[in-house]
Amino acid sequence: MTVPWAPEAPPQTQPITQNDDVVRSRQQVRTFAQQCGLSLVEQTKFITAASELARNTLVYGGGGEMRAGLVERHGRRGVAAVFADSGPGIPDTDLALTDGWTSGGGLGLGLSGARRLVDEFFLDTEVDRGTTVTIVKWAR
Repeated sequence: MTVPWAPEAPPQTQPITQNDDVVRSRQQVRTFAQQCGLSLVEQTKFITAASELARNTLVYGGGGEMRAGLVERHGRRGVAAVFADSGPGIPDTDLALTDGWTSGGGLGLGLSGARRLVDEFFLDTEVDRGTTVTIVKWAR
């Protein structure tokens, strides 16, 4: 997926290599969500999705990075975040996107929950190559 980054605000990159980076990722997307004018409810949804994906990047992907920023498409503004790792990848994406399924000890709501909380969700993964998840939330 090609992200339609807003020309006046290039995306910012946040490494995700430790727990504190998950917090920094959440803070960064909060700032962008506020800047693009998302309602408080929509901000919370996007921040929650980003937090889940940042945690997955660290725990399951072995670390990686997040690129986040403002986006524009067809006169609409929004916020996007791209989470990328070079970890083991996801062997069965259908299973991984099933509510309640988990490969660890969590609740199994990470990927499926994140997908429900945003307007656009793109998953690109390959075993032994890593995973990239892109999420977008559009201002109403």
